[in-house]
Amino acid sequence: MNFEFSRAPRFWLAALILWAVTLFILSSLNKTLPDGGPEIPHIDKILHFGYFFGGGMILTTWLLLKKGDAAPLAYRVVLPILIFAIIGILDEYHQTFTPGRSGNDPFDWLADLMGASIGVFLTNRFHPVFEKRSSNAAIISED
Repeated sequence: MNFEFSRAPRFWLAALILWAVTLFILSSLNKTLPDGGPEIPHIDKILHFGYFFGGGMILTTWLLLKKGDAAPLAYRVVLPILIFAIIGILDEYHQTFTPGRSGNDPFDWLADLMGASIGVFLTNRFHPVFEKRSSNAAIISED
């Protein structure tokens, strides 16, 4: 199976835009979970962590494909974490205007920041491995 599209920075930029639009839509809903589901303690923190984990991976992949692994650490790690810290704050502020949502929860923001940070670090750590594998696969498929 050929996944060349996943090596194109445009694909990851589109994914990032879709991620941001989806975040705005989800934050505009008055409920995070449907009624009648199981009660899981702190599920909102888990959801915040997971969503921002994915966002951190998407943004970092886009940056790495755009500038490469040789880009400065500040560009590959610090910039994405700062961006997601700001997005998390804006998301919490946005929720204060949504009926049925509390917003401005520092622990939700912390979950956002932790998820994004781990996504950024893991993507930076494993991106070169994936690049080598896909390069090797391209070489093998050309033979």
